Amino acid sequence: MVGLTFTGPQVSTQTRSNAQFFPIVLHFLPQTLFLFLCALLFQTSNSQFLFSLFLSLLPLLPLVSFFWNRIAMVLKEDICFFNKDILVMKPQKKSPLLLRMSVLIFSMVCGVFICSVCLKQISTHARTMLMELQIEKPSRSSISSINRLNLTHDVPLLHYPEPVSFNRSECAGNPVRFFAILSNQRSGSGWFETLLNSHINVSSNGEIFSVRERRVNVSTIVQTLDKVYNLDWLSSASKNECSAAIGSKWMLNQGLMDHPKEIADYFNSRSVSVIFLFRRNLLRRMVSMLANSYDRYAKLFSGTHKSHVHSKEEADTLSKYKPTINSTSLLADLKDMEMRTAKALEYFNTTRHMILYYEDLIQNRTKLKDVQEFLGLPQMELTSRQVKIHRGPLSDHIKNWDDVNRTLAGTIYESFLHADYSS
Repeated sequence: MVGLTFTGPQVSTQTRSNAQFFPIVLHFLPQTLFLFLCALLFQTSNSQFLFSLFLSLLPLLPLVSFFWNRIAMVLKEDICFFNKDILVMKPQKKSPLLLRMSVLIFSMVCGVFICSVCLKQISTHARTMLMELQIEKPSRSSISSINRLNLTHDVPLLHYPEPVSFNRSECAGNPVRFFAILSNQRSGSGWFETLLNSHINVSSNGEIFSVRERRVNVSTIVQTLDKVYNLDWLSSASKNECSAAIGSKWMLNQGLMDHPKEIADYFNSRSVSVIFLFRRNLLRRMVSMLANSYDRYAKLFSGTHKSHVHSKEEADTLSKYKPTINSTSLLADLKDMEMRTAKALEYFNTTRHMILYYEDLIQNRTKLKDVQEFLGLPQMELTSRQVKIHRGPLSDHIKNWDDVNRTLAGTIYESFLHADYSS
């Protein structure tokens, strides 16, 4: 056999190095392209189908690499290096074992990394789906089961009323919280309610049980409350469609204390948040009650009775009347007021509730932020047009001040004589 002899310049070391590098690139190419494509799609796609697809393709990577290496070996045998004058044919040595092991380990590490990224994104998607399920509209049965577990005392339960008198339209998906203001007459509840109603998302419907027919028995009470909390109660304060909190005032002497157990059970079953509003200075409350009772019959404003006023002039007109307090029964009357308040707190202590005092609201307006937080409302600046009627020391508002002063001096109620707030 005649051998072929080639003459010409020798192949340089750099050319030999390039010739060895080319098959290595061919060896790495399929793994590199596959891993790059996987990483790109995993980072840019939220499709769980693609995640599963590429997970299933990962085991095929060694097979793809095998066939590609077979093709590369065929190509390596035909590699030719040319220069200007001469053609050199030189077979390449096979890739060393260490290089193949490195490629295998690299492929395994990349595969594990991609699997971990995939599983992490799938778990994140699952958690997102779970959160979406948790904020779906709860059924009445689920509400009852949660209430039985007493899980609603820390956070007010969300409701999605379906009124029959109107359509909530685009606000149908907005949750609503239920509340009730439990208080006594002349304890600042009217002023407090106007503050609440100045919030764009609150509807407090006043003293709904001031009408006797609505509190004849437990059944009529429940029917009335259902109408309120179903958003079918219409009043001047109603912001029904997009209300975030709905409620009313309920005075202790308006049937509330006649059926405490049934009403407390109703509050708990419907997840009604209770706001107790009382007045510490019971003597001032007594003065306000007597003055209001007088104007109810005297009608000092051109034959019109006003329980609340909106100007200093109106307040001065009402405060001109100085009631006479029965000093003989004063201690017993104050004690009775205290006991009535204590009983209300005892009867409804199983409800989700907070306790407010009129004096604290006047002297510390940050209490209103606590109320909004309690009801789960966005914080807003609450305002009211109402003006306080009896300002200054009580000695200016009680006709028989000396008798009252002597009666309370040295008793647990002596502090009522000196407490003053000008707001």
